[in-house]
Amino acid sequence: MGSSLLTNSSAMTALQTLRNVSSQLATTQNRISTGQRVATASDNAAYWSIATSMRADNAALSAVSDSLGLSAATVDTEYTALTAVVGDKTGGLTKLQALLVEAKTAGIDRTKIQADITQIQQQMKGTADAATFNGVNWLSTTATTPATFDLVSSFSRVGGTPTIGSINLTIANYSLYTSTQSGILDKVSGTASVNTIDISTLTDSAADQTTLDGYIQQVTTAINSVASAAADLGAVKNRISTNTEFVKTLMDSVDRGVGQLVDADMNAESTRLQALQTQQQLGVQALSIANQNSQSILSLFR
Repeated sequence: MGSSLLTNSSAMTALQTLRNVSSQLATTQNRISTGQRVATASDNAAYWSIATSMRADNAALSAVSDSLGLSAATVDTEYTALTAVVGDKTGGLTKLQALLVEAKTAGIDRTKIQADITQIQQQMKGTADAATFNGVNWLSTTATTPATFDLVSSFSRVGGTPTIGSINLTIANYSLYTSTQSGILDKVSGTASVNTIDISTLTDSAADQTTLDGYIQQVTTAINSVASAAADLGAVKNRISTNTEFVKTLMDSVDRGVGQLVDADMNAESTRLQALQTQQQLGVQALSIANQNSQSILSLFR
């Protein structure tokens, strides 16, 4: 093939090869700098779209994790207070029951026993009032306290439809004191509520002994109700704890899934970078040689 001043085929081929190598080199350098082989939609529209949706799901899961943390703290506060109200031999309903049984003894000074009972009643009311976290109190409720409470527990998405899971709690199951006096401890049964029991004026008469029996039964029922409420919140605590661990594991799984879709293999990219840099150097050399061929034509005219 003859030489031409207008068309240098060798230089055009070398230039095309160099452009291709430079383009690949730019792509590889971008992957190394970002750590991703799919950083934008133009890299791979399908994978970028999937990864973007999964990242959005992970952000929602992160919000669920935060919500579960708040829920766990709230439930733990109420659970701790209920456990304290049930009490033991030194306080709470358990001690109150023991004092009432002791008051059945003939000739005993019930005025002094009532002094202990009053202290226990005040202590239980104070415990319920103090069981507040972030402005929420399920044990000592007011007229504005909602009847139910939803604790966000999960997030899932099938196709384009998100689903928010929640744990639904009925506050009346845990209320010890209410504004309408319908709680476990302030609801009147017979002549008094657990919160207003007063034995200071009772005697050894048969009628007063029957009244004491009624009080004992009333406190026993309250112990069972409060213990049941505490057991229910204990189960909710365990469920929240399990959900929290699952959400964290799920978030890690989603992160790994996104990584498999869009992350660059840095070992492979490093190797590719070195190969392309070598090819680029050779391409520059080839273009230089091709351009020198045109210069050799000048020698024919000397």
